[in-house]
Amino acid sequence: MHDIEIKKIARMAVDVRDRAYAPYSNFKVGACIKGESGAYYTGCNIENASYGLTNCAERTAIFKGVSECEKRFTAIAISGAYDDFPMPCGACRQVMTEFCGPDMPVIVVNRKGDYRVYELGALLPHSFDKSQLK
Repeated sequence: MHDIEIKKIARMAVDVRDRAYAPYSNFKVGACIKGESGAYYTGCNIENASYGLTNCAERTAIFKGVSECEKRFTAIAISGAYDDFPMPCGACRQVMTEFCGPDMPVIVVNRKGDYRVYELGALLPHSFDKSQLK
């Protein structure tokens, strides 16, 4: 993935971050995922007073893409509003595994705009996937 494309997808994740509904944690996160078709889908975290019903930005973006008939994704950027880099939670990593390859870039962006790039397989090694259901 080229630096220009990384910056584009990262900017989209930053832009959607302010739409987050985070009245309980005030931990706002934005995500942008690129579909195999070339389309981009954004999402933000949406909290609920019953924390278990909260949805992360990454899953919001993926579910939006899937609802638009996208089934494979090639890159994701995740933006947080803090100095630390916002790593995806375990549930999000597992959902990514369902729709993304292990070499998919996962770009994490802090509030300063600094970013790091990881491969999904490195973030969730030995994942449970569809091949184990046979």
